[in-house]
Amino acid sequence: MTLSIIMPVLNEAACIGTTLRALSPLRTRGAEVIVVDGGSRDGTAELARSLADRVLAAPRGRAKQMNAGAAAAKGDAFLFLHADTRLPDNADMSILAALATRPWGRFDVRFDSGGWLRVVALAMNLRSRLTGIATGDQAMFVGRKAFIEAGGFVPIPLMEDIALSARLRRIGRPYCISTPVTTSARRWRKNGVGRTILLMWQLRLRYFFGADPARLARTYGYDG
Repeated sequence: MTLSIIMPVLNEAACIGTTLRALSPLRTRGAEVIVVDGGSRDGTAELARSLADRVLAAPRGRAKQMNAGAAAAKGDAFLFLHADTRLPDNADMSILAALATRPWGRFDVRFDSGGWLRVVALAMNLRSRLTGIATGDQAMFVGRKAFIEAGGFVPIPLMEDIALSARLRRIGRPYCISTPVTTSARRWRKNGVGRTILLMWQLRLRYFFGADPARLARTYGYDG
């Protein structure tokens, strides 16, 4: 089984080099790295070209970008990785071992800041274990066959990870890798931990009750 790492990006020049260089050992072991740019204006795509196997352009929006990456990928398995998230050592081997027993999975997550965000991460990981729902920050991975069977990401501007998780959960429960990925707390630092928690719960509840994802994206401050 071979792994394709698919990274949707938009104006990530500040971190794209560091993130891609960290994936070099995985590329050496045979993993494919595909960066899918949604129209960056800060040179992100140019910075990524020498550090990835392929850099693609796609319509803006994580779901659309990740679907485009999956369509171009050569691997038997897909890992969807945010540009501000770092994988643990030997993550590729952990993923392939997990997919030998389950159709999809995700990592536990921790933030690159301490304090209350440690509690937030613990709560996120526990909720994910109880519900079988994963978020993009948890570095979701899935076998090609299951991804196709689930229909890929729903092309909505927000909650695309929740929607795909719900579809994949009908195929099988996720494999939860306890060794965490480390993701940036930049949005939490910018907006405040308490405020961000309340906002995320509000958005999830509104989505559960049928709110328009485009409107939720605008509330979140993201119009991709």
